[in-house]
This record gives sequence, structure tokens and C-alpha cells, in this order.
Amino acid sequence: MFMKLLLVEDNVDLHTTLTRAFIRLDWSVEVCEDGRGALRHWRIFQPDVVLLDLSLPGRDGLHILRQAREEGLGTPVLILTARGTVGDRVLGLNAGADDYLPKPFDLDELEARIRALHRRPAENRAESAARPLDTCLISYDKNSNSIYYQGELLILTPRELAFLKALLVRPGHAVSKERLFELVFPGEVAVQYEAVEVVAYRLRKKLSTTEVTLMTLRGLGYLLKVPDLV
Repeated sequence: MFMKLLLVEDNVDLHTTLTRAFIRLDWSVEVCEDGRGALRHWRIFQPDVVLLDLSLPGRDGLHILRQAREEGLGTPVLILTARGTVGDRVLGLNAGADDYLPKPFDLDELEARIRALHRRPAENRAESAARPLDTCLISYDKNSNSIYYQGELLILTPRELAFLKALLVRPGHAVSKERLFELVFPGEVAVQYEAVEVVAYRLRKKLSTTEVTLMTLRGLGYLLKVPDLV
């Protein structure tokens, strides 16, 4: 799949290596070595994904990212930096980054993360156009951001609510574990994929007294079975 990437990186050896790797994938790459020109490149090039270093001459990457988000530039951003502490990751994600990859990194992992970020906007647009399904048994109240079973409020944690809402959009269809992870743990790079299973376990216990069933499909993800849709 063709992509346009903006690479904001002042290390010549690194951005030369990355540019060559991306060109072999038939991706278009715009390189910016100075933080002062990053936003101008971003506006003009209109990339699909931005790869942003934090330690840049002229202007720090976090300041670039914050201003970009304030201007409404919603391009997915992957931070590439030697600042790999948890505190640095939190700062980057709070500033508006979508993902974080500490240096040194593996090129295959970088490619996979870029592809995932490129897919995410299309998936989010599709999901924003959909809405959790209302049935006779279970319904979602947008105003209160709550889910009800037979008119009674289900007491759910924020993560359980996000999990169940994702399944209610497509009842009877499997939602992958990876996609649920993105929705339930957005931006939480320190969390392992297995955490999705913990949320599923707790949610299944809360649904055990209802007629709604949370099913695990090996290799496919999770599926919500609602009797009045059968």
C-alpha cells in the first residue's frame, strides 16, 4: 500500500537508512532535519504518517507535536527517540502522539507500526459512522455514555465499557483482539496485549447473569451473542 511519510530526524545516518528502506517499499518520504521547519513540511506535504524525533535542533519534537495538534493536524504520529523512559512516553502520548518506539529499533517492527497507524484512521472513520446497536435486551445511551440491560444500568469500568461498545457495533461478528486493544487501551504502549483477556474475563462475569454472551473465538477475537438478534 502506497504511503507518504514525513520523517523529522536530524541524524543523517539514520534518516538515510530509513529513507532507503521506505523507498524499497514504494513509499514516498519527505525528510526534515530541523525542528523549525517541521510544521511547514507537515502542512505542505500532507503525509499519511509522521515519524518524529524528540531531540531536534531549533525546536523540540514535543513542542512541534503540541502545536500540530492545536492547529488541527490529525496525522498519526509515531515518535522515534532515544528518550525511552516511561515518563518520556507519557509526555509524548499526552502531547498527541499515537505510538512510541524507542531507539534503537528493529526495521520490521517500525514497518509494522507504520502500517498499523496508516490503517487506524480509516478504521476509526468507519466506527465513528457506526453506533452501538440498540436491541430489546441491551442498549447504549449516547448522552450518558452508558449501557443498559433490560432498562437496568450495567455497572462497568471505563475499559469494560469500551470493550462492550466495540462489540455492540458489530453483534454476531468477531472483533480482533488487536483492534480491541487499540480501543480499550488507546496509547498505552506499556500495556501487554494479554490485558485484553483480563478485561474480557471481568466483563464476561458481569454478563453472566444476563442472556448476552461474550464468546472467545480462537484466532479471530471476541464476539457478542445477543438472543434477540438470532
